[in-house]
Amino acid sequence: MATASAMLIVRVIPPAHFSSSSFSSSSSSSSFQAYPKASMDNQTPPTNFNAPINIPHSQKWTIPLNYSFLPTSLPADPQISPLNEEMDNKYEYEMKILKHLLSETAKNGSLEVLNMIDGIQRLGIDHCFKEEIEAILKEQYTIMATHHYFDTKCSLHEVALRFRLLRQHGYFIPSDVFESFTAKNGELNKKVFEDIEGLTSVYEACQLCLPGEEKLEIIGEFCGHILRTQIRNLENGMAKHVGDTLTNPFHKSLAKLFIKTHFGFKATNKWIFAFQKLAKLDFNRAQKSYQHEISQLILWWKKTGLSEELKFSRHQPLKWYICSLVCLGDPKFSEERVELTKSISFIYLLDDIYDLYGSIEELRLFTQAIQRWNLEAINSLPHPMKFCYIKLYETTNELSHKFSLKHGWNPIHCLQKSWTSLCEAFLVEAEWFASGHFPSAKEYLENGEVSSGVHVVLEHTFFLLGQGINNKTLQLLDTNPAIVSSTASILRLSDDLGSAKDENQEGYDGSYIDYYMKENPEISVDSAQQRVNHMISDAWKRLNQESLSPNNPFPETFIQASQNMARFVPVLYGYDENQNLPTLEKLMKFVLYESVQI
Repeated sequence: MATASAMLIVRVIPPAHFSSSSFSSSSSSSSFQAYPKASMDNQTPPTNFNAPINIPHSQKWTIPLNYSFLPTSLPADPQISPLNEEMDNKYEYEMKILKHLLSETAKNGSLEVLNMIDGIQRLGIDHCFKEEIEAILKEQYTIMATHHYFDTKCSLHEVALRFRLLRQHGYFIPSDVFESFTAKNGELNKKVFEDIEGLTSVYEACQLCLPGEEKLEIIGEFCGHILRTQIRNLENGMAKHVGDTLTNPFHKSLAKLFIKTHFGFKATNKWIFAFQKLAKLDFNRAQKSYQHEISQLILWWKKTGLSEELKFSRHQPLKWYICSLVCLGDPKFSEERVELTKSISFIYLLDDIYDLYGSIEELRLFTQAIQRWNLEAINSLPHPMKFCYIKLYETTNELSHKFSLKHGWNPIHCLQKSWTSLCEAFLVEAEWFASGHFPSAKEYLENGEVSSGVHVVLEHTFFLLGQGINNKTLQLLDTNPAIVSSTASILRLSDDLGSAKDENQEGYDGSYIDYYMKENPEISVDSAQQRVNHMISDAWKRLNQESLSPNNPFPETFIQASQNMARFVPVLYGYDENQNLPTLEKLMKFVLYESVQI
């Protein structure tokens, strides 16, 4: 649609302008191709992402197809081999030593164990120390609560780091812990202006701001201003640390994306170096699993026949897999990632059916068929729409059956409702475009949050995790809870903001900024963009609040999946001057194909 794009549909290629509501079925992509084994031997994956591409007339933009053609081994390939015993032994040995070190450090000093946990998180190996970290932070919280959250002997860095780590793990710490470092106007005292480590830690901590915490927000903005003015005077190591923090604060960034920067780099946190070897071993172990999962998905994708039957649609299993990897990053969720990727693929396919293929009448019939969830409802539809419907029906029922066998309860009704709401939102946008209707900005955003597909991804994630399933959580999921809607707002508004910033668009319309400016013609583009940035910030505050709410019934793994999806958004809209996505390319190649030297 002109108005929105589905979950993780990335705009890169300027679209042609629609001339009617009945769309061409011309081919936009070919099926996913797996490179032969020889192409992986001592070669770099192809990097020419600017080759001409024959794309359909669409208001959606798409990642250039070569992004999906990174070399992928199939199961028979000996490169995807089980971990050897030597590597396994090294991993277990390092784990044993470092768990002991973590335990001893926790006994000897409060600040050092916090620095250690921070280093572990930045290396992406916190899943290895989950129980130990939880026990340490629980003790830290108990001590703080006993002393009413204040300790005037602590440095600014220690107060800020403890605040951030505890909030990240669901413990509410009041923002007034920073009062001893602030002046009457709410800004930081001048005596801490030279404390670069402390200011950086406070800036990181302020990313966990909640609705109504205006003072904390002011402190964060003030820290950011001071750090930007002083960064040129810092030595290289600290300057890099400060620059990285300002650009990509930890709480709002994907740890996986920055792990590589910690390998071989002299970090300001000494514990990052101490845990590097384990992190490298863990990375290589996980990568083997990821490659095997991709192989399973390629075989599944080819077996479905969808790439042959829906030639007008995008066929990018590797990109779809990255989303599931982001949501479910713990290596133990291998089966869950494979199943989630299958569901994500249908968000793309359905979006392209509504955008590129069906007439309005056909789309209405298709939506009714999804609502009925009955194969007999598709008899009057064109073959490609029938074929997609059948594969969606089969895949969703198969997933529900697997869940039923594992957990004793069948979620098919809930999953079917999520697909129904998605298709209904797609249809609303199709009808808007076909009729020339311009919705209000509020109306657009409410529908756009649903058409983003975020609720479909998170609902499937919830059931795949198999935790916290009860009447309360099921009823909440049915009402688009804040933990879902705030993530959807971040994605939808960031998508629209990225589109508005693109100066090379020809014929694109239908973003929140467009509709807001139609309602407020006196507003400049810059002012509208500032409003959207503020709305994204508010959505993050609501998401932070959900992770701290004592009334939130969702399990920690689901909360993390929601946050990780929000963290993935900057990767999706990190355009360069050529309208490519170098950050996404880097993430794909590093996480999936570039092994790390131990």
